[in-house]
Amino acid sequence: MASVDVPVALLGYGTVGAAVDRLLSENADDIERATGHRLRVVRALVRDARKERGFAPAPGVLTTDFADVRDDPSIALVAEVMGGIEPARGHVLDLLRAGKPVVTANKQLIAQRSDELFPAASAAGVQLRFEASVCAAIPVIKVLREALVVSSVHRVLGIVNGTTNYILTRMEAGDTYEGALSEAQRLGFAEADPTEDVSGADAAAKMAILATIAFGSRVTLADVDFEGIERIVPGHIVAARELGMAVKLVGQATLAGGAVDARVAPALVDRHHPLAGVEGAFNAVMLQGDSIREIMLEGPGAGGIETASAVVADMVSIVGTQGTGFLQNDAVWRTLRKLPPGELESPYYLRIEVDDRAGVLAHVAERLAAHGVSVARLIQHGLAGGASLHVVTHEAPAGAVEAALGDIALLPETHGTPTRLAVISDRGVAAAG
Repeated sequence: MASVDVPVALLGYGTVGAAVDRLLSENADDIERATGHRLRVVRALVRDARKERGFAPAPGVLTTDFADVRDDPSIALVAEVMGGIEPARGHVLDLLRAGKPVVTANKQLIAQRSDELFPAASAAGVQLRFEASVCAAIPVIKVLREALVVSSVHRVLGIVNGTTNYILTRMEAGDTYEGALSEAQRLGFAEADPTEDVSGADAAAKMAILATIAFGSRVTLADVDFEGIERIVPGHIVAARELGMAVKLVGQATLAGGAVDARVAPALVDRHHPLAGVEGAFNAVMLQGDSIREIMLEGPGAGGIETASAVVADMVSIVGTQGTGFLQNDAVWRTLRKLPPGELESPYYLRIEVDDRAGVLAHVAERLAAHGVSVARLIQHGLAGGASLHVVTHEAPAGAVEAALGDIALLPETHGTPTRLAVISDRGVAAAG
């Protein structure tokens, strides 16, 4: 069978764009053997065509004019790897409306603008694929959209940010937050400005995408409550170790009672839980559903070549399914209400600094009990001028735990503001450890 020549274009030619071009060039024979198509990068939109590139494109590929991509009828599909919301949003919409399939690695674009992008793709009858937007080389979107389309997934748990997981792994080994962050930057796991990663915003965008695909209802970045790891201190790490747990930044998306809850926050993960063993810059996603029980996907979740591999896989999928209509439709088919804040139930870990004197523990227990929060486990550490209480509760609504901590904060013997982290355990908090 004769090979089909497929001219493709890139929006952006930085680390990821150059890696996509290199993978397509170096693996052209393998792709052709598998699909009967030979993909060639013929245009790449850049801001500065004179800039040095890690992998030099073919002569004439670079352009600073978007019209060279949009208006070229020979270009069969486009990969957006430029990042940011604008001008990426406008460019992708224009391409879809022009009938060109698009692959994107842009998590913020999908998390914040999918309500525009997917209808545009559906109206034009073309595919919009975005595997690389979530966990790079881990094919979780493909699994959710294709392999598990009728599996009634009701919960997604994930370590979906490699930077924070690397930092927390280093802290568990004895490093400080500042030292671990500096090392992550030196190794290229963290940007010079790591705010989006350490604040939880990056993971929140990914969880918005996963929740949308898993539950078939639009979840945007604004719907995801998130907090990062900036407040994690060595005391959290030590207490987690004593409790038989590990501190991880975990994304959770839950379908409960016909409502959706999506959040990202540090959590204590039972050492017997599969997510506890995910270390370094690796990512992992667990999918739980009625007919699959539980599936876990793990692998490198960041990096130029890893992200590029997911982009190329999506490009190959498009040329392999063009004309079938498969996956050109919006993943959203219903509208589910959002679970009101405070209603999601979970076991919690509480860190409370208090005076080290008789009666204090009883006062704390009374405030918890008043809001229906019961204690499963307790560890006490001595501090200069006081003590720190490390409490693990039985399952309770988040709102009840927050209210109890608010009352505890008002006690005269309490120092500072108590903190809480969700606990993740499959075997019950009393058995953990």
